[in-house]
Amino acid sequence: MRLCFVVEEQYRNDGMPVEVIRRLTSWGHQVDVLRPAGSLLCLTEALQCAAHDAWVLKTVSGGPGLTLLEAAAVGGVTTVNDVRSIRGVRDKVLAAAIGRAHGLPLPPTYAAARPELLAEIPESMYPIVVKPADGSSGRAVHLVTSQGRLTERAAELAGEGMLIAQPYVPNSGVDIKVYGVGGELYATERRSPLHPDHAVPERRVRLPDEVAALAARAGAAYGLDLFGVDVVLGPDGPVIVDVNDFPSFRQVPDAAARVARAVLELAARGSRAAETAEPARVRMPEQREPSQAAVSSSAPSVPPAPPAAPAVSPARSGSAPVLTAVGRTV
Repeated sequence: MRLCFVVEEQYRNDGMPVEVIRRLTSWGHQVDVLRPAGSLLCLTEALQCAAHDAWVLKTVSGGPGLTLLEAAAVGGVTTVNDVRSIRGVRDKVLAAAIGRAHGLPLPPTYAAARPELLAEIPESMYPIVVKPADGSSGRAVHLVTSQGRLTERAAELAGEGMLIAQPYVPNSGVDIKVYGVGGELYATERRSPLHPDHAVPERRVRLPDEVAALAARAGAAYGLDLFGVDVVLGPDGPVIVDVNDFPSFRQVPDAAARVARAVLELAARGSRAAETAEPARVRMPEQREPSQAAVSSSAPSVPPAPPAAPAVSPARSGSAPVLTAVGRTV
């Protein structure tokens, strides 16, 4: 297969995706690397050639990589993950809405274009967690204990664009990170970015049944094939605090090979879907009977349009898989 990895500078030397690319090339596949911040891309030529079986995105939220991936998807290229699903988690406002619509346990979410607007959140909701709607890798995540503290943070938050705020979920200071790859779930625990003084080494842990079921639901709700779900164990049970596309997969055994195999399977699945999909027929608008005042009696009549075939949805990188955790199907 021939694949294109869209990799931003932050991940230029990162094991994910560098080791995945090495594994794929060692298996005889061709991998082109596109660096959005340092590449001039002729979109017309790239999309006309249709030279790749799939494009794979490993970039920061808010970077130019997602726009290029969306352009490739418009041209019919398979993307890993599905480009609409990536957009659904990269925008945390949209992610909160999608999660709520699917009944996932998320904290109540406020959105504001300016930090001073967050002052309208009732004092009873504090402490709150404030972060950029396009944030990633724990960037600019703040635990704010009062409205006064929020005012102190206003200047720091002013350049972050759209913000979200959620009531803090009381927990032990440890996050459970669940990774989904190749239809399997793996869990690690690590120190919460909200508790920097909490000494917890990141390590792989057994995945509790309740958390496994929740992570599987999240992957299906957001339409992701390669994903990470951040969960905290609150007083009322597990709560999702973040969802990522193409995470680090740290502590996942033989992660590079597992991700490489998943990419190949998703690319092959997308190719098969593209080959079998029928193009949607365009239905003409219904023609109304023209009035005599508007059209002369000599105007030719327009026959009604034939019934349209059902529209064919664009091919995703893959439908929601059955996910297996600790030897069980969830």
